[in-house]
Amino acid sequence: MRLNKEVLRDKIVKLVEDYRRYGYRQIIAMLKNDGWRINHKRVERIWREEGLKVPKRQPKRRRLWLNDGSTIRLKPMYKNHVWSYDFVHERTSDGRAMRMLNKIDEYTRECLTIHVDRQIDSAEVLYKLPDYIRSDNGSEFTAESIRK
Repeated sequence: MRLNKEVLRDKIVKLVEDYRRYGYRQIIAMLKNDGWRINHKRVERIWREEGLKVPKRQPKRRRLWLNDGSTIRLKPMYKNHVWSYDFVHERTSDGRAMRMLNKIDEYTRECLTIHVDRQIDSAEVLYKLPDYIRSDNGSEFTAESIRK
């Protein structure tokens, strides 16, 4: 079935409204399955001209509270209120392991320190304490000196 430009444009826009998560390739396949004789370049051009886009997926929201009503995450209210810290592992060109301890102030989103060394023990993890510290429960952060 041959189409003029306006009919094709209307058909594509209608399909995009009905199937918001489909990209132009899927729309082309749908048109061809319906019996339309269509060139993919024309659909791509109309897609660009109309400014059509597939909307980005929204990130999955995690619950910030438990069943008893208590919260899991503490929202930072001022500087040095809540810090986050974690290790990043890397290897040098000669294959030796290197560790980086990153400390971030969650209120200002400022990186406080990046401590780089071959080995970092629990005594080197904390030198100045904020009001609250957030980390994963890796073996480096479950040592007795850290928990105290």
